[in-house]
Amino acid sequence: MAALSDLTPPPAPSPAQPPTRPLRAERHGDDSPASIAFLVALWLTLLFACSVLAVLLLDAFISGLPRLDGALFTAYASTINPDGAGARAAILGSVWVLGVTAALAIPLGVAAAVYLEEFADNQRWYNRLIEANLQNLAAVPAIIYGMLTAGVALAVGLRRGVVLAGGLALALLILPVIIIATREALRAVPSEIRQASLALGATPLTTVWRQTLPAAVPGVATGTILALSRAMGEAAPLLLLGGATFITYDPDGLLSGFTTLPIQIFGWAGRPQEELRTVASAAIMVLLVLLLAMNTLAIVIRNRYQKRW
Repeated sequence: MAALSDLTPPPAPSPAQPPTRPLRAERHGDDSPASIAFLVALWLTLLFACSVLAVLLLDAFISGLPRLDGALFTAYASTINPDGAGARAAILGSVWVLGVTAALAIPLGVAAAVYLEEFADNQRWYNRLIEANLQNLAAVPAIIYGMLTAGVALAVGLRRGVVLAGGLALALLILPVIIIATREALRAVPSEIRQASLALGATPLTTVWRQTLPAAVPGVATGTILALSRAMGEAAPLLLLGGATFITYDPDGLLSGFTTLPIQIFGWAGRPQEELRTVASAAIMVLLVLLLAMNTLAIVIRNRYQKRW
């Protein structure tokens, strides 16, 4: 009697496997001529851009150095006496507009980020719609926010060229940036902190207020300062709203007319007088120093207070 193994049919031959093609990264590695040529072109482009920027900054510094004096900070703009023109109104206007921007954008942006990250149900269609719009709004040109604010101001009867309108436009501009930065900071907080707080009987709202949000403050502060520094350098939406290029008084309220450093620089650079172009170069250096100071503050906060989980 034949054994059972002899009666078992032999296994069917496996179909021939097609030869695997090597990945493109294997066939064209970092040492290939195409990769080296692309890398060289990339570095040359970066070198050209940095060289042009360095030349522009050096030219502005050399041109504006004679006007980096006290009159630049204490005098008003003047076309009659361009040698003594200053940016006092523009500096104070920037402070006013940036203060309104921070007051409008920071609380709303942080609250929206906390809701979307900690409480929102991602299965709801409106939450998914908000998620998609946030990613798109961060890349919208700045002048679009100026047009939107101009339309809102016209609808509610608000004058366009006032501090409140300028702050609203810049708040809309940086709001998506603050929301995205705050959400990233909240995601960096370990979930064990939330779970431990909830296990001790705290409510979800108390957990966010007492544990999650304080742990995310360094990241929130860094993103917020960088967003405000971007708002400080914007001129297009404010020009669309009617920000003046020539003001000889200090802003004194939310409904006061204003100008800012970028707008004032734009106005001076278009004047035929060489003295006004010189003071424009000096104002450029002041604006750059303020922007570098804000970015340095953001880096210091991140390096000193950010926790490594």
